[in-house]
Amino acid sequence: MKENRIVLGGGCFWCVEAVFKKVRGVLSVVSGYAGGKRENPTYEQICTGATGHAEVVDITYDSDVVSLNELLDIFFAIHNPTTLNQQGADKGTQYRSVVYYANEDEKKIIQNSIKKHQVEFEDKIVTEVSPLPVVYPAEDYHQNYYNQNSSQGYCQVVIAPKLQKFMSKFKEFVNNSQRGD
Repeated sequence: MKENRIVLGGGCFWCVEAVFKKVRGVLSVVSGYAGGKRENPTYEQICTGATGHAEVVDITYDSDVVSLNELLDIFFAIHNPTTLNQQGADKGTQYRSVVYYANEDEKKIIQNSIKKHQVEFEDKIVTEVSPLPVVYPAEDYHQNYYNQNSSQGYCQVVIAPKLQKFMSKFKEFVNNSQRGD
């Protein structure tokens, strides 16, 4: 097993977390906050936009099972990387599209992935690509949100369609076992 880490922000972390928890080879997904200037921010603080943090998921994965390129393919398919600081009705800097890298090799892979996926979009991809900052785990009630609240309205209207899109487009990557990490 070759354990690696990538931190992604694609709008509401509940959505991104729900998808990546279903990816074969993903070992853990932790919702959190990254890229801002305040230490240990709360959800209420980041929602103001004043902290500069993005809602992110901190993903640990087995690169012998799923590659960074494959994870990025999924990432660019499940959110709109062309809208600045917005995903659907969610607006604000905390909802920006962002990929944080740990080294120059990852940065090149991310940049190449953006070039590859640009042809799928009419508008320019505006995904931020930045060095990996400190990631602050979100409050407990944000962790594993979809699995614990799947009947809630937001989960049904926003998250479920993203999950369905992932599961139909990336069948070979779907891990059907439920994880509650």
